[in-house]
Amino acid sequence: MRQILFSGVLGLFLSLIGTPLLIRLLARKGYGQFIRDDGPRDHHSKRGTPTMGGIAFILATLAAYALTKVITGNDPTFSGVLVLFLMAGMGLVGFLDDYIKIIKQRSLGLRAKAKMAGQLIVGIAFAVLSLNFADARGQTPASDKLSFMQDFGWSFGPVIFTLWALFMILAMSNGVNLTDGLDGLATGASVMVFGAYTFIGVWQYQESCANAQTLTNPGACFEVRDPLDLAVVASALMGACFGFLWWNTSPAKIFMGDTGSLALGGALAGLAICSRTELLLALLGGLFVLITMSVVIQVGSFRLTGKRVFRMAPLQHHFELKGWTEVLVVVRFWIIQGMCVIVGLGLFYAGWAAKK
Repeated sequence: MRQILFSGVLGLFLSLIGTPLLIRLLARKGYGQFIRDDGPRDHHSKRGTPTMGGIAFILATLAAYALTKVITGNDPTFSGVLVLFLMAGMGLVGFLDDYIKIIKQRSLGLRAKAKMAGQLIVGIAFAVLSLNFADARGQTPASDKLSFMQDFGWSFGPVIFTLWALFMILAMSNGVNLTDGLDGLATGASVMVFGAYTFIGVWQYQESCANAQTLTNPGACFEVRDPLDLAVVASALMGACFGFLWWNTSPAKIFMGDTGSLALGGALAGLAICSRTELLLALLGGLFVLITMSVVIQVGSFRLTGKRVFRMAPLQHHFELKGWTEVLVVVRFWIIQGMCVIVGLGLFYAGWAAKK
């Protein structure tokens, strides 16, 4: 368990001290945020705030994981490395998008086809690799079965699994991206979900089928390849996002940009797939789902009826236009996210307890 403590503390420390260094570097180069003219008027004062802050917590997470392995003498696992690969790969796509926005001073960066191609390449590589590298017990980092609190049903096969993994990766990346509209909102919400996955990884490790001989009820065990290392990765991400939140909270000194939001979405999807909690992620990350659905409803309503359901989408901007202050929206949305995590973890525990 020392690995989890080390990775969390190192992620927090490295992000806390690394983010202000990145702020100064980006400010010196003039890499500031472009603000859309059709957004809330209060946001226009944020124009020029350094963006691409996701670089800070991506590097902090990678460094924290590597240093933890060096300090504790434990070897990296394929599951942990694959989740980090997905995070970094999606972050790279987001970085290219942010960089083009800054250089060309426009709200659109990569062309839609180029951005989608980048996400598909990273996502397919993750999906294919995650069905390989079986351990001594024949467990691969991911499973081609659908999962809620663990695998259930029949095997889909590699092709259907790849499509399902791509859907999850794209959905979570876009969900975090849409949530990242107010200072600290997406960062704080992500901290909670990564905290939940730290707990899930520890619990799955303690109740792993690999330790079936020492369990009081082997029938309630979890078939996950590297649950402890997934907890190490989740802890590093939680700490890194916490450190970044110090600088990202209102009034934000830096924004994560697509660099950060795509990386966080990829990490969340990767943790869910490798921990066999794919459908549970929709509840643990309930705020991201809620905000994404608000955009789907808004677009669908306008195209079908010509009328808007919300004053503005995503949902957080609707409440801003109703007169809520930015901080009020963020804190109340954090409370919603916290309740989603509590309910999700409660279901996870209840599912295990029911088998015992």
